[in-house]
Amino acid sequence: MKVIHLTSGGDVGGAKTHVLSVVRGLNQTERAELVCFTEGAFAQEARALGIPTTVMNGGVLSTLKRLARRIRDEGYDLVHCHGARANMYGALLGRRLAVPVVTTVHSDPRLDYMGRPLRNLVNGSINRLALRRMSYLIGVSDVMSELLIGRGFDPQGVYTLYNGVEFTPQRPTVPRAEFLRRLGVAFDEKTVIFGIAARISPVKDLSTLIRAFSGAVRRVPNIRLIIAGDGEQADEIRALAASTCPKGSVYFVGWLEDTDSFYEALDVNLLTSLSETFPYALTEGAKHRCATIASRVGGVPHLIDDEINGLIFPAQNAGQLADDMVRLAGDRALRERLGNRLYEKTRQKFSVEATVERQKEIYRSILRRQDRLGRKRDSVMICGAYGRKNAGDEGILEAVTHALRKDDPELPICVISRRPMETKMQFRVDACHNFDVFAWLRMMRKTALYLSGGGSLIQDVTSSRSLLYYMYHLRAAKRRGAAVMLYGCGVGPVRQEKNRRLAGKLLNRYVDCIALRDSGSVEELKRLGVTRPPVYLTADPALLLPPPEPDFEAAWLLSKGFSAEKDYFMVALRPWEGIEEKLPIIKTQIERIASERGCEPVLFALEPGRDRPLLDRFAATLSCPVRVVSAPERWDALISLIRRMQAVVSMRLHPLVFAAGQGIPVAGISYDPKVRGFLADLGGADCCEIGELDETRAAELFDSVFTAQSADVAALRARAERNAELARQLLEKMKK
Repeated sequence: MKVIHLTSGGDVGGAKTHVLSVVRGLNQTERAELVCFTEGAFAQEARALGIPTTVMNGGVLSTLKRLARRIRDEGYDLVHCHGARANMYGALLGRRLAVPVVTTVHSDPRLDYMGRPLRNLVNGSINRLALRRMSYLIGVSDVMSELLIGRGFDPQGVYTLYNGVEFTPQRPTVPRAEFLRRLGVAFDEKTVIFGIAARISPVKDLSTLIRAFSGAVRRVPNIRLIIAGDGEQADEIRALAASTCPKGSVYFVGWLEDTDSFYEALDVNLLTSLSETFPYALTEGAKHRCATIASRVGGVPHLIDDEINGLIFPAQNAGQLADDMVRLAGDRALRERLGNRLYEKTRQKFSVEATVERQKEIYRSILRRQDRLGRKRDSVMICGAYGRKNAGDEGILEAVTHALRKDDPELPICVISRRPMETKMQFRVDACHNFDVFAWLRMMRKTALYLSGGGSLIQDVTSSRSLLYYMYHLRAAKRRGAAVMLYGCGVGPVRQEKNRRLAGKLLNRYVDCIALRDSGSVEELKRLGVTRPPVYLTADPALLLPPPEPDFEAAWLLSKGFSAEKDYFMVALRPWEGIEEKLPIIKTQIERIASERGCEPVLFALEPGRDRPLLDRFAATLSCPVRVVSAPERWDALISLIRRMQAVVSMRLHPLVFAAGQGIPVAGISYDPKVRGFLADLGGADCCEIGELDETRAAELFDSVFTAQSADVAALRARAERNAELARQLLEKMKK
């Protein structure tokens, strides 16, 4: 792979480090060259690192011609731009050459020329126009990528590449004691050194740091603060430190070239910014195993898992920052534990090597996308109950998109969503609003396969309007040339006779393939008279959801107060006819299980608006410790919660599906055929109709979930994977 990188040659700080480290790393296995538009320190440092570097500093037209000729003659596969001037050339080259152009966005384009109105009017406008002509953009954090998507860039052409840190020091570090003496820091063997490397400017919010340190040092006198940096606010911050902190406790040392020795000398690395993308200061400290306290801004939470590998405080909260400083100052074991964990995470995910590998993945993805540009119909549209802030439905969408892209990572996907912008950001798919007919018609021009899936859509229990909405979409998609599939969903109950006739007629006429998650739905289709499309018994797509990242799971559970020393079991109830009279029976069993097995009950509200009032009232009647938890909006948080349970007893289907997929034993209280059907297909999972629940049956149900074996997860996943296989077969037919 041959890549030419374009940059102005005047970059400094994190942007310069990012470009040089990535291009240098790429040259270990690929051919990557650098073109600068000015001679200077950037180009000189690049050459010193062994990077093939050329300077082109002529006029715009002559430089453009030279670049175009070089790219054509030498057969570059991609053009990669960094910065406003490079973006201008990249946009112009994209119109001339059949070579993909990608840009890395290091900062908010609207803020690049803040305080310089004339340059913003000229350079800023040109840059923003150039970006609009780019098909592929790379944000240096998820926050930056989401900012770009929020401004209308195609989410399927936006990638994320975090800054990587070089773990091999460029020079030997100076021993801690000697380095601190050089800086003039007064210390002894018990002194705890806090430090920050940052520009002294308002956005870095060092005033909050000074106020927090002044409070901390009065509680723990033997701590010191080193501030490495300079800037327009330096005099103000120095004066604040002099007036609030004891003399000899705060040291301003200016910019340091030897950052390795600086971080090696610290016990705690700090960041107090009001805004960041993904700061190098944290990864630089991480490679030296520094314990870290950082403000919750930008991409920081993607590196720091609060209480797991560092501490996070709300920006500008000097009180909490002071408490965190005091806490770490007095606990060396905690400092070492946090520092070691952050080191391991950074080395695994945010090293230069990891960044370079991710950059190559992005290049390969872009080239694959280029190969499919000429295809007229090449996308999949997914319709379901998405964008409603329901972690269950969002989990299904995650599973569906992941399964569809397993063999075709660049498969274009559009989702019909109640909140399309949120869906775009979370799943990196295109999306349109449920009732945006014009957007739907526009996207259907490229749609080869229309999937209706995620829950039971073909039913009229919710309302006849809901059934008619989804049936209309099936008909409209088929009439506009797409293949149509019911994807791993449930069917029924359809109760009204006119709805049954309509559903049977339209499913026979407009659907090409039906994959159902339970045998009860198969029987319902037969009763509806559906005979034409082939019907397959598969399994719920959500069974394919992977376990969350371990650090995220641990941090989320800790943030919700779940103890690693306790066992928990979940009971998920919902308002339904007859549930009130059954609550005393369920109460008896929950208290018995809590007493006999030492498990703390967790009452779970899948739909908080509906379920929470019932559960709060019920919890107040229990004599044992209990907690009521509302479903989080993130699917991985929901999976984290369920994985912490010893068992799950639920009226709701989603907790049962997610638990079974993670190998957690389940039992059901059925109010709907979909609950009964799912548990019947699991084999061995107990289920009781809500009307049949008495003291004896309830005891059997609650005992069974603790004694029965969990479901065969591998077999369940194999059945769920069949959904995507059938979808791919339809796509292949459409290509022919």
